[in-house]
Amino acid sequence: MRALIRRVLSAEVLVSGNQVGAIQKGLLIYLGIAKEDDSAELDWLIKKILGLRIFEDKTGKMNNAISSDSGILVVSQFTLLGNVLKGTRPSFHRAAAPTEALQLYRALLKELRKKFVGKVEGGVFGADMKVTAVDDGPVTIWIDSHHRKY
Repeated sequence: MRALIRRVLSAEVLVSGNQVGAIQKGLLIYLGIAKEDDSAELDWLIKKILGLRIFEDKTGKMNNAISSDSGILVVSQFTLLGNVLKGTRPSFHRAAAPTEALQLYRALLKELRKKFVGKVEGGVFGADMKVTAVDDGPVTIWIDSHHRKY
């Protein structure tokens, strides 16, 4: 799994002009699911997300994980698995098939809602979404469960 995590002051997702997910301060997460991903990858990623110390403490240092008064907005994005090694047109052959990816996306949202007491929102899997966000910092972190030593 690949996650592009942005610390935000606010974020929202629209589908056909209707808001389907929104948070104030928190994390906007773009999630890409690969063919070989499973529940072990999901568990590892959730632990990383919830433990990620990218919020400032009283001294202004990024020392705190996300707090319960914040939110998490997860948007599925298979294009995170895009490969441009051959030419300039991305290949998405490493991305999971939609049915498998949808199951893991839903499982991730379900587990986040169990383990995080703040607000957890999602986009609409497979839909054409319009995402707006106000970055905080900006702070952007890339996590890939297949490259855990990075």
